[in-house]
Amino acid sequence: MFSFIGHGFSFLYHTVFYKPLYNGLVFLISFIPHGDVGVAIILLTILVRLVLYPLSKKALQSQRKMKEIGPQMEKIKVDFKDNKDEQAKRTIALYKDNKINPFSGILFMFIQLPIIIALYQVFRGDLSKAIVDGSLLYSFVHIPGAISLHFFGFLDIAKTKNIILALLAAVSQFFQAKYTLAATSPAKAVENPDKKTSFQDEFTKGMSLQMKYMLPAMIGVFAYGFSGAVALYWITNNLFGILQELRNK
Repeated sequence: MFSFIGHGFSFLYHTVFYKPLYNGLVFLISFIPHGDVGVAIILLTILVRLVLYPLSKKALQSQRKMKEIGPQMEKIKVDFKDNKDEQAKRTIALYKDNKINPFSGILFMFIQLPIIIALYQVFRGDLSKAIVDGSLLYSFVHIPGAISLHFFGFLDIAKTKNIILALLAAVSQFFQAKYTLAATSPAKAVENPDKKTSFQDEFTKGMSLQMKYMLPAMIGVFAYGFSGAVALYWITNNLFGILQELRNK
């Protein structure tokens, strides 16, 4: 039974995510001058983000509203610190009054995850061989007449250990995290009369620091170890996220 379920998920993943993205990449390469795979990766990443834009916009709006009601939430925690049931009721009522769905961000991440994995799998292999093979192509998608893995004719995105793209991936991730944290960090909270920092506050602060500094460093290391195609996807994805944050300020 578990084997049947596993095959079902595998079929669903390849049918709904991997094959459409793979065919989308090949289709774009067919129309790009000189078959520049790097340009195709950028365009495909932008198209995917545009499709997901309504969900990501809703998630951002919920995060900003969560920031706005931050002081009210802290006041509820202080006023009902000894009554968890009442605290939960007041918090739910606050969400309802402000029309906030606290799970919208999780939903966006849940939907985006298989797409990220599929894009990574599309970009990580030997793209030139995979495209020429054509076994995964739809009937209306044809093998491109020209395929170039040199982005704009000089940057080889098929190779690993590309320090330029790795640094750009790390820097773009830093600014993406910076703008996200600035947009979602709660406003100054009501001061706790006990003047004690809660575990949740310490945890949130620690996670923010890791997102801002540790995550970009990790992304840079991973981008250096993977092909330039994966790094280029990550850079484009981050830049789109930064522009979206700035646009929705």
